[in-house]
Amino acid sequence: MNSLFFFFFFFFFSTASTTPIPTTLDGPFKPVTHRLDPTLRQGSDDVPMTDPRLARKVDSIMPEQIALAASYSPSSIWVSWVTGDAQIGANVTALDPTTVASEVWYGEESGKYGFKQRGNSTVYSQLYPFAGLLNYTSGIIHHVRLEGLQPGKRYYYKCGDSSLSAMSKEHSFKTLPSPGHNFPPRIAVVGDLGLTRNSTSTIDHLASNDPSLILMVGDLTYANQYLTTGGKGVPCYSCAFPDAPIRETYQPRWDGWGRFMEPLTSKIPMMVIEGNHEIEPQIGGMTFQSYLTRFAVPSQESNSNSNFYYSFNAGGVHFIMLGAYVDYNRTGAQYSWLKADLHRIDRQVTPWVVASWHSPWYNSYSSHYQEFECMRQEMEELLYQYGVDIVFSGHVHAYERMNRVYNYSLDPCGPVYITVGDGGNIEKIDTEFADDPGKCPSQSDNIPEFGGVCHLNFSTGPAKGKFCWDQQPEWSAFRESSFGHGIIEVVNATYALWTWHRNQDSYKENSRGDEIYIVRQPDLCSKSVQPITSKTGSPRSKEVLHASFLGFIFSSLFQQLF
Repeated sequence: MNSLFFFFFFFFFSTASTTPIPTTLDGPFKPVTHRLDPTLRQGSDDVPMTDPRLARKVDSIMPEQIALAASYSPSSIWVSWVTGDAQIGANVTALDPTTVASEVWYGEESGKYGFKQRGNSTVYSQLYPFAGLLNYTSGIIHHVRLEGLQPGKRYYYKCGDSSLSAMSKEHSFKTLPSPGHNFPPRIAVVGDLGLTRNSTSTIDHLASNDPSLILMVGDLTYANQYLTTGGKGVPCYSCAFPDAPIRETYQPRWDGWGRFMEPLTSKIPMMVIEGNHEIEPQIGGMTFQSYLTRFAVPSQESNSNSNFYYSFNAGGVHFIMLGAYVDYNRTGAQYSWLKADLHRIDRQVTPWVVASWHSPWYNSYSSHYQEFECMRQEMEELLYQYGVDIVFSGHVHAYERMNRVYNYSLDPCGPVYITVGDGGNIEKIDTEFADDPGKCPSQSDNIPEFGGVCHLNFSTGPAKGKFCWDQQPEWSAFRESSFGHGIIEVVNATYALWTWHRNQDSYKENSRGDEIYIVRQPDLCSKSVQPITSKTGSPRSKEVLHASFLGFIFSSLFQQLF
């Protein structure tokens, strides 16, 4: 007993002498801006298709681009891969997916596969009715859902077609923990990745943080901008004229991206949501064919009728993935599904609710400023009523973390909105802020590629009557123009540690670009709370905040010791 007392005594006074990690209970925080480090480049070139990391490493009959995705519950997981040769040119012929089987062998011991599961396969094409643009048809894309798995357990697997002696080498994965007060150790969050030199640094840095799950919040490959930016200016890969009637997307980039990501995605589930660079229009007005065909998501398992929005559980965290480029109006199917999904959540089983979509609602950069205001006006009240804790978005190519906010007013029960569109894509980092002199966009700028335009002047607060603030908005806690990724570590039912890792810090021990404990307050903020139009901050006193933080420390210590 005495030794335990001295342990706590030593811990308390040793931590008291250092700067503790802040918590959201200490907020709202005074806004902070870190501009682009002038010693860093604003962007980098695309990794060329000739790079060995993007090349096929197996025969065409063998599985490649192997990727995992979580299902709705931890007792199930999706395995996807590609076989066969994609084609690109003026005339292409689609492969027959029935010529090869989709099967996964798996078991609880390496080399011993006591279970087998079959799935489905398909192909897609990207076709252009204009001379000079390259058509494409994919390899055969396989999706198999494994069921009956034990939560939190490691499995070993091979995938392919055993009748053709075309099974992959062995891979392994660990299932996510069961719902309740069990939490995945680390969840990586990244957006607007692309495949540049900066992108590869991001993924290397992310992998070193050993996540158990990856959230990819849209704009994955930038296949529609491969070799079309950086001063070249033409809207297509293969043509030389600047007025192409449609932006061509160079589909082999998807295959190169899948090969580059395979060392990570073959062992860690990656959950994706569409961004504007996945739209990829083609013949007949078709869109999103790459996104819809290449990725397995638990849409049916979560009662969604669309791969554009779905939900899943990872231990005591319920994730909601929303589509910003499909109907989000209150009269539409997505809104109806979202309301039903939120209503089904048992916060005793999954206390945390995390939502993600591509285009941010709260954004103080000039780029994409108020672009998805219509979506915010349609959906924000519903998320607030049901107490969504954290929202992740991308689209803006920089980092920004908000104070808790609702309807542009500081609110202790609003979600913590975080923008992580800083994965490293070809369009470079965003550096201009809407509150900088001369940088406020006009209301005719930032027109969304889907949905209406709802730009507004603020009706209350310091920016009343204005379209932009004259200084960093009070709801913007921290912003920085750097490439990187985030890691969320859920500690218990009320505390989660959020860390933003900048690429330039990857070789610095214990270096963090941003770090904060996000704290839930279920007693203060239940789902029965009514919508409000304005609040100025948390009612909690400093004494209560300090007591809460110390209580968290002692609670965590006891969990570790006992």
